[in-house]
Amino acid sequence: MRNVICARCVKCGKEYEATPNLTNCECGGILDIIYDYDYIKTKLTTETLANRRNPTMWRYRELLPVEETTPDTELRVGWSPLYEAPRLAKRLGLKKLWIKDDGVNPTASLKDRASAMAVAKAREAGAEVIACSSTGNAASSLAGNAAAAGLKTYIFVPARAPKGKLAQLLSFGATVISVRGSYEDTFELSKQAIERWGWYNRNAAINPYLSEGKKTVGLEIMEQLNWQVPDYIAISVGDGCTIAGLWKGLKDLHAIGFIDRLPKLISAQAAGCWPINRAVETGEPWRPMEENTLADSIAVGVPRNADKAIMAIRESGGLTVEVTDREIMDAQKLLGESCGVFGEPAGVTGTAGVKKLREQGRLPADATVVSVVTGNGLKDVANAIAARGEPISVPPDMEHLLDAFAEHEVPL
Repeated sequence: MRNVICARCVKCGKEYEATPNLTNCECGGILDIIYDYDYIKTKLTTETLANRRNPTMWRYRELLPVEETTPDTELRVGWSPLYEAPRLAKRLGLKKLWIKDDGVNPTASLKDRASAMAVAKAREAGAEVIACSSTGNAASSLAGNAAAAGLKTYIFVPARAPKGKLAQLLSFGATVISVRGSYEDTFELSKQAIERWGWYNRNAAINPYLSEGKKTVGLEIMEQLNWQVPDYIAISVGDGCTIAGLWKGLKDLHAIGFIDRLPKLISAQAAGCWPINRAVETGEPWRPMEENTLADSIAVGVPRNADKAIMAIRESGGLTVEVTDREIMDAQKLLGESCGVFGEPAGVTGTAGVKKLREQGRLPADATVVSVVTGNGLKDVANAIAARGEPISVPPDMEHLLDAFAEHEVPL
């Protein structure tokens, strides 16, 4: 890979050759992919991108750690819409707000970006089987992208995983192992199985290439805004890989001169599970927490990418915010009503965080903000219905309809 210099440990600084099978540093630290920005500048310009017709994450190949001969993956991952949301901005008292809807990806979440990268690197490694642990979205994204590539998958999920995500996994032909325990239990079992059978490892805390796939959401946001940098980008945070990837992409663009400044990040976590935010706010090392939130995709009490995430939030001078399950469900309704965007609980947590920060006066009214919706609401229909309530049920009779409208105070 001419565009990549090496992989470097974020803890001890040791450098490694960027081979497809990279895992953690021998000290236990997570690796970071280091690029040759001078070389990339000779190959990539904003004009090049403007004329590029590839509507996927692979339009940014010069900024991605793949061989030139590695083909694009089969599913159309990336280039999700960025909607300006003036009605929602007005309701929140913001100057300008955009919603990045990554729930339109092939398996309905941002995790497709990481899984597409995993499939590309597995091919480079000559692997035929990929495995991971997940609270749900990483699992379904891996199963779908691998199925399209003809690769076999073994997926480990905690027993609490929503039925919608399990249905995806089974439909994609994955071998699904439902673990009666926490996400940490699930991760440890998957780690042991991967080591025993030599499967390609898609776990984001182990494989440094996955955040490189996730960073493409940041590349897209900037290109879609014509390289005009917003003041803040808000995103939900679980294991830390997504916010770390987002920050890496933004720094890449700054390093090659595509943007003239960096935005601040907003790290939104569930009030029932916020180990990364707690570390940022207290200045202490992160500590495990219980996983008490309906936002299953970010219910990660032992975040495996905490180091990168904490560094990203601090480097950006960003904000941290914790939102309750009630606030998450209210944000789900708000996004649907004002923008027509249907996000799952974890997917709308970033928007819930923006709302709460405005209410607290911590986010200026004149700020320009992008909020990333990381997953589609169809992933978890039970909580979506709980947020809105059951539909009005009537027999096929006009009098009963009128009575029901009066009972529910339906405006006519």
